[in-house]
Amino acid sequence: MNAIKGLYSGGRWSPGVGSAEVRNPYTDEVVGTVVRASREQAVEAVRGLGAVRPELTAHDRSEILAATAALLHRERDDVASTISQESGLAIRDAGREVDRATTQLRYCAEEATRITGEAIRTDITSARQRRLAITTREPIGVVCAVTPFNRPLNQVVTKVAPAIAANNRVVVKPSEKTPLSAIRFVDALLRSGLPPEMIALVCGEPGDLMDALIHSGHIDMLTFTGSTAVGRLLAASAGMIRQTYELGDSGALVVMADADLPAAVAAATAGAFTTSGQSCRGVKRIIAHEDIADEFAGKLAAAASELVVGDPADPATDIGTLIDQTAADEVADRVARAVAAGAQVLCGARRAGAQYWPTVLDHVPRDADLVRLETFGPTAPVIRVEDFDDAVAVVNDTRYGLQAGIFTNSLDHARRAAELFDVGAVIVNGGPQFESPNIPFGGMKDSGIGREGARYAIEEMTRIKTFVI
Repeated sequence: MNAIKGLYSGGRWSPGVGSAEVRNPYTDEVVGTVVRASREQAVEAVRGLGAVRPELTAHDRSEILAATAALLHRERDDVASTISQESGLAIRDAGREVDRATTQLRYCAEEATRITGEAIRTDITSARQRRLAITTREPIGVVCAVTPFNRPLNQVVTKVAPAIAANNRVVVKPSEKTPLSAIRFVDALLRSGLPPEMIALVCGEPGDLMDALIHSGHIDMLTFTGSTAVGRLLAASAGMIRQTYELGDSGALVVMADADLPAAVAAATAGAFTTSGQSCRGVKRIIAHEDIADEFAGKLAAAASELVVGDPADPATDIGTLIDQTAADEVADRVARAVAAGAQVLCGARRAGAQYWPTVLDHVPRDADLVRLETFGPTAPVIRVEDFDDAVAVVNDTRYGLQAGIFTNSLDHARRAAELFDVGAVIVNGGPQFESPNIPFGGMKDSGIGREGARYAIEEMTRIKTFVI
């Protein structure tokens, strides 16, 4: 891959109006330089996409996505190294991200061949009109995919692969903090046979570029993953185009008195600390029944204390860095304020540069910002509750509603959780971090609008046309 890329437009990598360095959060070394696009270049990029009507068959699109998956699989270690260097994620987390991305691509390759409509008879009224309505799903047009830093490859794949499966054209705007993985993915698509006129990529200041793209008149859909604050601003200005948003969460894991505690501890450990706690669907608060809270919190602290914090490039490292020192400052500040309000630190609460140690806190107040807001860091705050109804109240007492998990052996509690939790998905005897490419993913309230997951994203990225015979 060329050392300096960042603007792909008109079927070629182009010079921009400047460049930006990408730094390793652990070493602060420059690991890449990317070209920055101007507003005018961003508009030109999507204008070029809008001028093309793709002629790929479903089989063509399926083969391109499958070939891209195979290419990423072959280059797994090198791609994982890119992810780790630009994001600070432990190399093991980065490797798992490449695996998730290849799985997404393979599944979208299959879904590209399954896009169908339906036949509807119209002789259902007293008019007795004997006609047949046939619906088809057409590509929506030009999709603008805006992605965050925390999953720098997989978040791009989650948006771009379904868009291509549906025969759309796509402009990618990756996070300015982690653009190298997105550049690498676009390069892989092109090497796998994607027609150059079907994709564009722009890097640069998010505010200017997003405003230019949205108001260019050439965007048919915006799909955004990021903060709720930015999502609200985009929604207010995007106008009459299709929009989907996957925003923040305060992911709840409920542990009832009858729970399998070892399994709950394992799920809490993975959900709170994997990817340094920077996951929109991770465990961000644990709601534990008071009868088992002491035992659970103690076991969780013991598990967290065994995790290795260190050089992200070292295969022995469990926890790399946060995205930057500012992010670590924010986590440390929220932990300190929770402690000042009565929370007890059982382990962690330590930082060095952009690294923050896995932290377990008990007796966390329900109104602490640590649990009320989306805390993007390796923290596991435990909130104690009296019973199931109290747990439901805590789960729902937030502006977020992406996913939640509950550990219980009670079928009634599981059923009622599915009914009463105001979230997009409830995972029984598992954490909110559960994911699979063939199920819908999305939230309620301030956690977003629309659904991802291959087939569901394809539905969002297509429009229905009806033909009446």
